Amino acid sequence: MRWTPGVAAGHRCGALKVFLVRHADADAEIPEGLADEARALTTKARAGITAHFASVKDRLGQPDLFFTSPLVRCVQTSMLLAQALGYEGPMKAHRALLPDMPVGAIDALLTEQPAQTLVLVGHQPSMGAMASYLLGQQNFPKQVAPGSVIGLDVTLGGDGNKTVKLLFFAAPHQPVLETL
Repeated sequence: MRWTPGVAAGHRCGALKVFLVRHADADAEIPEGLADEARALTTKARAGITAHFASVKDRLGQPDLFFTSPLVRCVQTSMLLAQALGYEGPMKAHRALLPDMPVGAIDALLTEQPAQTLVLVGHQPSMGAMASYLLGQQNFPKQVAPGSVIGLDVTLGGDGNKTVKLLFFAAPHQPVLETL
């Protein structure tokens, strides 16, 4: 089912916190004999993103569930974020977060998880596009740099209405924004 501004697919009630995370900086070189999916985070990115995630830890709280793109760079980013948060719960790879998937592909993820706090780790432009899609905007007004976190509060009404509010936007080495 596709979300449209003001309508929640499945007409389920609940409050949902969604944290959209772009993977940290990945090595530009593709490992010999492998494809883009195998690109890992750079050493510098691993060190820097850990400090960034620690700085936004209190804003994320304790998630109920992590979903990640199955690509190496996203799985590594998910693991570093989970470690920063002290998260020991489920972490699931999901094809809806692959780079070429349409934004609407994560609808089922959101509507199947009412009253939960979800972390979705994926790629750009998907993370910025998903934020604008949920917020009912044409485009996300900020550059979603590697390691950026977009916090959203999604309220699903029993009548199918939804309200989405930006909680914060945190790009590495930038002040956290609560409005855009």
